[in-house]
Amino acid sequence: MTTIRVAHLYPDYLNIYADRGNMAVLRRRAEWRGHELEITGLGMADSIVAGAHDLFYIGGGQDREQLLVAADLSSKAEPLIAAVEEGCALLAVCGGYQLLGRRYRGFHGEEMPGVGLLPLETVAGEGRLIGNVLLECEVEPGLRRTLAGFENHAGRTLLDPRARPLGRVVCGYGNDGESGWEGCRLKGAVGTYLHGPLLPRNPWLADWLLARALAHRSGGEPTALEPLLDELEAGAHAVSAGRAQAGGGAAAVRRWPRRARPAGS
Repeated sequence: MTTIRVAHLYPDYLNIYADRGNMAVLRRRAEWRGHELEITGLGMADSIVAGAHDLFYIGGGQDREQLLVAADLSSKAEPLIAAVEEGCALLAVCGGYQLLGRRYRGFHGEEMPGVGLLPLETVAGEGRLIGNVLLECEVEPGLRRTLAGFENHAGRTLLDPRARPLGRVVCGYGNDGESGWEGCRLKGAVGTYLHGPLLPRNPWLADWLLARALAHRSGGEPTALEPLLDELEAGAHAVSAGRAQAGGGAAAVRRWPRRARPAGS
């Protein structure tokens, strides 16, 4: 049995939209394979210690909560960036995703410093981008998968020209409602606007993160995990994807044309 050490950043602040469910999925899928998840909440007074964790998780929050944690999180940028460079996995959702860029400017002009891990910036727009989302992703060369979830954000996230998006928007708005891209990833780090929570209906992404966390723990290379019986998860994914394709949700769903992959992806 391997103990996967997880750092949940600011669980008392960044915890909306049932995103805590992502942690439950990671725990259970690790346990089903004979491993253990050791989750530690890291708040304002806590440091990120080199080598102490294998996976980091940052949930979503509204502008008020983001403003409360932004300066503290940016002060921990160096060890967090180093951890990802050393092979740690990381999942950041919505508000957490925005704060992993260089900066986030809120609706009222609040300037929030970012970690600078992901090559992007975010500025709040006039209206919210709300609805069901379906993405096409290729996190492993030649292996295309889909991600389904729900987005609700005012932020317009702009990726740098050579940034690697998480996926191409099939249905929904994505990062900014215009580019046709959603999320961003760098090494084992993933940032996304998809709520729901995300992992119960997309178990392949949970396993992708766990494989990288296990590799970091062992000092080896990520390898495919033993498959699980995911009939319920596949059903949840199908329902969510169907809603996106049917235009379900609080806003009209856009369908984006297939676009060229950005340089460096």
